[in-house]
Amino acid sequence: MRSEHQKQVLDQIKTQNVRTVRLCFSDILGRLKGFAVPANRMEEALDEGLGFDGSSIEGFCRIFESDLLAMPDAATFRVLPWTTDGEKIGMMFCDVLTPEREPYPGDPRYVLKQNLEKAAQLGYTFYVGPELEYFYFQGDADPKVLDLGGYFDMAPLDVGTRLRKKTVFALERMGIPVEYSHHEVAPSQHEIDLVFQNALTMADYAMAYRLVVKEVARSEGMFASFMPKPLFGENGSGMHVHQSLFQGERNAFFDAQDAYHLSSVAKSYTAGILAHAAEVVVVTNQWVNSYKRLVPGYEAPAYISWGQKNRSALVRVPRYKPGKEQATRVELRCPDPACNPYLAFAVMLAAGLKGISESYQLPEPIEEDIYTMSPDERANRGILSLPDNLYAGILEAEKSELLRQALGEDIFHKFIANKKVEWDEYRAQVTDAEIKKYLPIL
Repeated sequence: MRSEHQKQVLDQIKTQNVRTVRLCFSDILGRLKGFAVPANRMEEALDEGLGFDGSSIEGFCRIFESDLLAMPDAATFRVLPWTTDGEKIGMMFCDVLTPEREPYPGDPRYVLKQNLEKAAQLGYTFYVGPELEYFYFQGDADPKVLDLGGYFDMAPLDVGTRLRKKTVFALERMGIPVEYSHHEVAPSQHEIDLVFQNALTMADYAMAYRLVVKEVARSEGMFASFMPKPLFGENGSGMHVHQSLFQGERNAFFDAQDAYHLSSVAKSYTAGILAHAAEVVVVTNQWVNSYKRLVPGYEAPAYISWGQKNRSALVRVPRYKPGKEQATRVELRCPDPACNPYLAFAVMLAAGLKGISESYQLPEPIEEDIYTMSPDERANRGILSLPDNLYAGILEAEKSELLRQALGEDIFHKFIANKKVEWDEYRAQVTDAEIKKYLPIL
């Protein structure tokens, strides 16, 4: 028996004359994968799923156990806002199953679902609102910017603003609601914020968002990049994640009597994020390049602390506005937009729930500029640092029981193995900066 969502998908395919549907999923690194099927196979796909070879997908199965099923989630169906050779294309996200139709433990979407189920058992629904920043460049080989605009500039006098506007319209045509968009701090850097959603929906949206941003840029001969730090001396791109827990319609983070309007649940959740930040940063900031952004002086956090007005802190608690109880939230500022959103949201939630279940105590906020403090001053105030490179993050991750439980054994081991390979490749490279600095003098 087909669900109403499945019936609606088949009806939309017919009435909108969709010729092909892309069945999509994520590898462990957050790269969009999938395959296209003709519309006349969608009844079979919705009823039974479609098989594919998982052995060539990063972090999926070995060659002798490669058969997997892509089971479309009918609630995720969208018609893409562009055509291919004049034909409409649909898009759906899938759950990955084993041949026995069991959830595949290497599927990042399943990992997030598992962590959301743990929250649900405690009576919570997890909502997130990420701010994904990115750059427009003239090509993918040399990062030449399109404009010299700055934060909130309305007229950078170049094509970046038009591309951003086209992207917003494309997202809205797909039914992905946009809160607002603007130029960011660095030249040619932009941000489009999506309206907060439950974490699973938002992870799907984030994957689609990155696809749309890149496709709109490509359609005009430009290139969009979510690389965390593509330009030396300029701000990098972050993915600040606003997050809250709800119990039914009530925001479990709000307390009218508290000085910060934070409930005990919110405080313990935030304390969990802070306590486990060093362990999970390898997931929220998974690339060698990610740590070029997490340095003092560029509005990206390098130190583990929280505050309300302090944008050098790891966690910021936006100040309460009367009558806006539902908007009470905490903002984790270290993640970058090149992460796997399914895994990133999962580990954030796991850290927060750990704080709640074990009643972690939230330290006092830090409102001073931590970047200007001396090492002794930070030490005296108990301010620790995030790992400052990928390898340091790997070392923290390897000994983290929380990360092992949040990701599951399968992804935990495969993810860390992948990151070790990346680090080994990176540390053997001879960079242009080294040649320029050392070759003339050594």
